[in-house]
Amino acid sequence: MSISQERLQELTALCHQFRIDLVTLLHKIQTGHPGGSLSATEIITLLYAEKLKVFPQDPLNEDRDRFILSKGHAAPMLYLNLAAKGFFPKEDLAALRQIGSHLQGHPCAHKTPGVEVSTGPLGLGLSAGLGIALAGELQHKAYYTYVLLGDGEIQEGGIWEALMCAHKFKPKRLIAILDHNGVQLDGTNEEIMPLGDVKAKFEAFGWHTLTVDGHDLAALSQVLDEAKAYGEGPVMIIAETVKGKGISFMEGKNTWHGKAISDSDYEQAMRELKGGR
Repeated sequence: MSISQERLQELTALCHQFRIDLVTLLHKIQTGHPGGSLSATEIITLLYAEKLKVFPQDPLNEDRDRFILSKGHAAPMLYLNLAAKGFFPKEDLAALRQIGSHLQGHPCAHKTPGVEVSTGPLGLGLSAGLGIALAGELQHKAYYTYVLLGDGEIQEGGIWEALMCAHKFKPKRLIAILDHNGVQLDGTNEEIMPLGDVKAKFEAFGWHTLTVDGHDLAALSQVLDEAKAYGEGPVMIIAETVKGKGISFMEGKNTWHGKAISDSDYEQAMRELKGGR
Protein backbone atom coordinates (compact mmCIF):
# COMPACT_ATOMS: atom_id res chain seq x y z
CA MET A 1 0.00 0.00 0.00
CA SER A 2 1.48 3.31 -1.10
CA ILE A 3 2.16 6.04 1.42
CA SER A 4 0.41 9.37 0.97
CA GLN A 5 2.42 12.46 0.13
CA GLU A 6 1.44 13.98 3.45
CA ARG A 7 2.76 10.96 5.33
CA LEU A 8 5.96 10.95 3.26
CA GLN A 9 6.55 14.56 4.25
CA GLU A 10 6.05 13.64 7.91
CA LEU A 11 8.49 10.73 7.64
CA THR A 12 11.04 12.86 5.80
CA ALA A 13 10.85 15.46 8.57
CA LEU A 14 11.19 12.71 11.19
CA CYS A 15 14.33 11.33 9.52
CA HIS A 16 15.76 14.85 9.35
CA GLN A 17 15.08 15.41 13.04
CA PHE A 18 16.63 12.05 13.92
CA ARG A 19 19.80 13.09 12.09
CA ILE A 20 19.95 16.29 14.14
CA ASP A 21 19.26 14.39 17.36
CA LEU A 22 21.85 11.73 16.57
CA VAL A 23 24.66 14.17 15.80
CA THR A 24 23.78 16.26 18.85
CA LEU A 25 23.79 13.21 21.10
CA LEU A 26 27.05 11.76 19.79
CA HIS A 27 28.75 15.15 19.99
CA LYS A 28 27.66 15.51 23.61
CA ILE A 29 28.99 12.12 24.72
CA GLN A 30 32.06 12.21 22.40
CA THR A 31 31.68 8.57 21.37
CA GLY A 32 29.52 6.39 19.13
CA HIS A 33 29.12 5.55 15.45
CA PRO A 34 27.68 8.33 13.28
CA GLY A 35 28.41 7.07 9.73
CA GLY A 36 26.48 3.81 9.72
CA SER A 37 23.65 5.25 11.81
CA LEU A 38 23.12 8.02 9.26
CA SER A 39 23.14 5.61 6.32
CA ALA A 40 20.43 3.50 7.97
CA THR A 41 18.19 6.38 9.07
CA GLU A 42 15.43 5.93 6.49
CA ILE A 43 15.48 2.15 6.73
CA ILE A 44 15.12 1.95 10.51
CA THR A 45 12.73 4.88 10.77
CA LEU A 46 10.37 3.61 8.07
CA LEU A 47 10.27 0.18 9.68
CA TYR A 48 9.34 1.51 13.11
CA ALA A 49 7.06 4.30 11.91
CA GLU A 50 5.13 2.31 9.31
CA LYS A 51 5.94 -1.36 8.88
CA LEU A 52 6.65 -3.13 12.17
CA LYS A 53 3.87 -4.44 14.36
CA VAL A 54 5.28 -3.77 17.81
CA PHE A 55 3.85 -3.24 21.28
CA PRO A 56 5.89 -0.72 23.30
CA GLN A 57 3.86 -1.35 26.46
CA ASP A 58 4.20 -5.11 25.97
CA PRO A 59 7.63 -5.53 24.32
CA LEU A 60 7.60 -9.34 24.44
CA ASN A 61 4.14 -9.78 22.95
CA GLU A 62 4.30 -13.09 21.07
CA ASP A 63 2.65 -11.62 17.98
CA ARG A 64 5.12 -8.75 17.53
CA ASP A 65 7.26 -8.42 14.45
CA ARG A 66 10.96 -8.88 15.18
CA PHE A 67 13.68 -6.44 14.11
CA ILE A 68 17.33 -7.41 14.53
CA LEU A 69 20.01 -4.77 14.09
CA SER A 70 22.78 -7.11 13.00
CA LYS A 71 25.05 -4.13 12.31
CA GLY A 72 24.91 -3.33 16.01
CA HIS A 73 27.11 -0.23 15.86
CA ALA A 74 24.12 1.65 14.38
CA ALA A 75 22.46 1.36 17.81
CA PRO A 76 22.05 5.15 18.24
CA MET A 77 19.54 5.30 15.38
CA LEU A 78 17.73 2.25 16.73
CA TYR A 79 17.50 3.85 20.18
CA LEU A 80 16.09 7.08 18.77
CA ASN A 81 13.32 5.10 17.09
CA LEU A 82 12.62 2.92 20.13
CA ALA A 83 12.31 6.01 22.31
CA ALA A 84 10.01 7.68 19.78
CA LYS A 85 7.77 4.59 19.83
CA GLY A 86 7.61 4.66 23.63
CA PHE A 87 9.73 1.65 24.56
CA PHE A 88 11.57 3.80 27.09
CA PRO A 89 11.64 7.51 28.03
CA LYS A 90 13.40 9.83 25.59
CA GLU A 91 15.33 11.22 28.55
CA ASP A 92 17.24 7.91 28.71
CA LEU A 93 19.00 8.76 25.46
CA ALA A 94 21.28 11.21 27.23
CA ALA A 95 22.94 8.27 29.02
CA LEU A 96 23.95 6.49 25.79
CA ARG A 97 27.20 4.52 26.25
CA GLN A 98 27.53 5.64 29.88
CA ILE A 99 28.33 3.26 32.75
CA GLY A 100 25.12 1.91 34.25
CA SER A 101 22.94 2.90 31.28
CA HIS A 102 20.70 0.36 29.57
CA LEU A 103 21.63 2.00 26.27
CA GLN A 104 24.95 0.35 25.57
CA GLY A 105 27.18 0.98 22.58
CA HIS A 106 25.70 -2.06 20.90
CA PRO A 107 22.15 -3.32 21.49
CA CYS A 108 21.59 -5.55 24.53
CA ALA A 109 18.45 -7.67 24.62
CA HIS A 110 18.79 -8.21 28.38
CA LYS A 111 18.73 -4.53 29.27
CA THR A 112 16.86 -2.56 26.60
CA PRO A 113 13.12 -2.96 25.88
CA GLY A 114 12.50 -3.51 22.18
CA VAL A 115 15.90 -5.06 21.42
CA GLU A 116 15.42 -8.61 20.16
CA VAL A 117 19.02 -9.84 19.90
CA SER A 118 22.26 -8.58 21.42
CA THR A 119 24.53 -7.67 18.50
CA GLY A 120 28.10 -6.60 19.08
CA PRO A 121 30.25 -9.01 17.07
CA LEU A 122 29.22 -8.75 13.44
CA GLY A 123 27.76 -11.66 11.51
CA LEU A 124 25.38 -12.99 14.18
CA GLY A 125 22.08 -11.37 13.33
CA LEU A 126 21.06 -13.29 10.24
CA SER A 127 21.45 -16.68 11.89
CA ALA A 128 19.43 -15.46 14.88
CA GLY A 129 16.79 -14.03 12.57
CA LEU A 130 16.57 -17.29 10.66
CA GLY A 131 16.00 -19.21 13.88
CA ILE A 132 13.37 -16.74 15.05
CA ALA A 133 11.57 -16.89 11.69
CA LEU A 134 11.56 -20.69 11.66
CA ALA A 135 10.31 -20.76 15.25
CA GLY A 136 7.42 -18.56 14.20
CA GLU A 137 6.45 -21.00 11.47
CA LEU A 138 6.62 -23.96 13.85
CA GLN A 139 4.37 -22.09 16.26
CA HIS A 140 2.00 -21.01 13.47
CA LYS A 141 2.68 -17.33 14.16
CA ALA A 142 2.21 -14.63 11.54
CA TYR A 143 4.97 -12.26 12.64
CA TYR A 144 7.72 -11.09 10.29
CA THR A 145 11.42 -11.08 11.12
CA TYR A 146 13.57 -8.29 9.70
CA VAL A 147 17.38 -8.27 9.86
CA LEU A 148 19.45 -5.20 8.98
CA LEU A 149 22.94 -6.10 7.79
CA GLY A 150 26.00 -3.98 7.14
CA ASP A 151 27.93 -4.51 3.94
CA GLY A 152 31.25 -4.80 5.78
CA GLU A 153 29.48 -7.39 7.90
CA ILE A 154 28.68 -9.63 4.95
CA GLN A 155 32.38 -10.44 4.68
CA GLU A 156 31.73 -12.71 7.69
CA GLY A 157 31.43 -16.40 6.85
CA GLY A 158 28.54 -16.89 9.24
CA ILE A 159 26.37 -14.68 7.04
CA TRP A 160 26.81 -17.02 4.09
CA GLU A 161 26.11 -20.10 6.19
CA ALA A 162 22.85 -18.47 7.26
CA LEU A 163 22.02 -17.57 3.66
CA MET A 164 22.61 -21.17 2.61
CA CYS A 165 20.57 -22.57 5.48
CA ALA A 166 17.67 -20.18 4.83
CA HIS A 167 17.50 -21.37 1.23
CA LYS A 168 17.08 -24.93 2.47
CA PHE A 169 14.33 -24.21 5.00
CA LYS A 170 12.67 -21.32 3.09
CA PRO A 171 11.07 -19.30 5.91
CA LYS A 172 8.30 -17.23 4.35
CA ARG A 173 8.45 -14.27 6.72
CA LEU A 174 12.20 -13.55 6.87
CA ILE A 175 13.30 -10.28 5.27
CA ALA A 176 16.94 -9.19 5.34
CA ILE A 177 17.99 -5.67 4.39
CA LEU A 178 21.56 -4.82 3.40
CA ASP A 179 22.63 -1.27 4.23
CA HIS A 180 24.90 -1.13 1.18
CA ASN A 181 26.86 2.09 1.72
CA GLY A 182 30.11 0.69 0.32
CA VAL A 183 32.29 1.79 3.23
CA GLN A 184 33.42 0.02 6.39
CA LEU A 185 35.68 0.80 9.37
CA ASP A 186 39.06 0.80 7.59
CA GLY A 187 38.16 1.83 4.06
CA THR A 188 35.84 1.01 1.20
CA ASN A 189 34.52 -2.50 0.82
CA GLU A 190 36.45 -2.84 -2.41
CA GLU A 191 39.69 -1.93 -0.65
CA ILE A 192 39.17 -4.27 2.31
CA MET A 193 37.46 -7.36 0.87
CA PRO A 194 35.77 -7.06 -2.55
CA LEU A 195 32.60 -9.11 -2.92
CA GLY A 196 31.74 -8.10 -6.45
CA ASP A 197 28.12 -8.38 -7.53
CA VAL A 198 26.38 -9.03 -4.21
CA LYS A 199 22.95 -9.25 -5.84
CA ALA A 200 24.16 -12.10 -8.03
CA LYS A 201 25.68 -13.80 -4.98
CA PHE A 202 22.49 -13.57 -2.92
CA GLU A 203 20.50 -14.92 -5.85
CA ALA A 204 23.01 -17.75 -6.30
CA PHE A 205 22.35 -18.66 -2.65
CA GLY A 206 18.67 -18.95 -3.47
CA TRP A 207 17.33 -15.71 -2.05
CA HIS A 208 14.72 -13.60 -3.80
CA THR A 209 16.64 -10.32 -4.08
CA LEU A 210 15.38 -6.78 -4.59
CA THR A 211 17.26 -3.47 -4.87
CA VAL A 212 16.21 0.01 -3.81
CA ASP A 213 17.49 3.50 -3.05
CA GLY A 214 17.84 3.23 0.72
CA HIS A 215 17.16 6.93 1.25
CA ASP A 216 13.97 7.08 -0.87
CA LEU A 217 11.14 6.52 1.61
CA ALA A 218 8.47 5.90 -1.03
CA ALA A 219 10.61 3.35 -2.87
CA LEU A 220 11.63 1.71 0.40
CA SER A 221 8.02 1.37 1.45
CA GLN A 222 7.09 -0.22 -1.85
CA VAL A 223 9.95 -2.72 -1.83
CA LEU A 224 9.21 -3.73 1.76
CA ASP A 225 5.62 -4.39 0.76
CA GLU A 226 6.85 -6.45 -2.20
CA ALA A 227 9.06 -8.46 0.12
CA LYS A 228 6.16 -9.23 2.44
CA ALA A 229 3.98 -10.23 -0.49
CA TYR A 230 6.55 -12.66 -1.96
CA GLY A 231 5.61 -15.53 0.33
CA GLU A 232 7.81 -18.25 -1.18
CA GLY A 233 10.94 -17.95 0.94
CA PRO A 234 13.41 -15.46 2.37
CA VAL A 235 13.89 -12.07 0.74
CA MET A 236 17.03 -9.92 0.60
CA ILE A 237 16.66 -6.18 -0.02
CA ILE A 238 19.83 -4.39 -1.14
CA ALA A 239 19.37 -0.79 -0.03
CA GLU A 240 21.87 1.48 -1.77
CA THR A 241 22.87 4.09 0.79
CA VAL A 242 25.54 6.68 1.64
CA LYS A 243 27.60 6.38 4.79
CA GLY A 244 27.19 9.59 6.81
CA LYS A 245 24.17 10.61 4.70
CA GLY A 246 23.06 14.18 5.19
CA ILE A 247 26.35 15.70 6.36
CA SER A 248 28.69 16.62 3.52
CA PHE A 249 32.02 16.03 5.27
CA MET A 250 30.90 12.64 6.59
CA GLU A 251 29.39 11.25 3.41
CA GLY A 252 31.27 8.27 2.01
CA LYS A 253 34.12 8.60 4.53
CA ASN A 254 35.30 5.55 6.48
CA THR A 255 36.87 7.89 9.06
CA TRP A 256 33.35 8.68 10.27
CA HIS A 257 32.54 5.07 11.07
CA GLY A 258 33.19 5.70 14.76
CA LYS A 259 34.89 9.07 15.08
CA ALA A 260 34.08 11.50 17.89
CA ILE A 261 32.39 14.69 16.68
CA SER A 262 34.44 17.80 17.53
CA ASP A 263 32.90 21.18 18.34
CA SER A 264 33.76 22.58 14.90
CA ASP A 265 32.42 19.47 13.14
CA TYR A 266 29.23 19.72 15.17
CA GLU A 267 28.77 23.38 14.28
CA GLN A 268 29.19 22.66 10.58
CA ALA A 269 26.84 19.67 10.74
CA MET A 270 24.17 21.80 12.44
CA ARG A 271 24.56 24.53 9.83
CA GLU A 272 23.97 21.96 7.11
CA LEU A 273 21.12 20.14 8.82
CA LYS A 274 19.33 23.22 10.07
CA GLY A 275 19.88 25.72 7.31
CA GLY A 276 21.52 24.52 4.14
CA ARG A 277 25.15 24.20 3.22
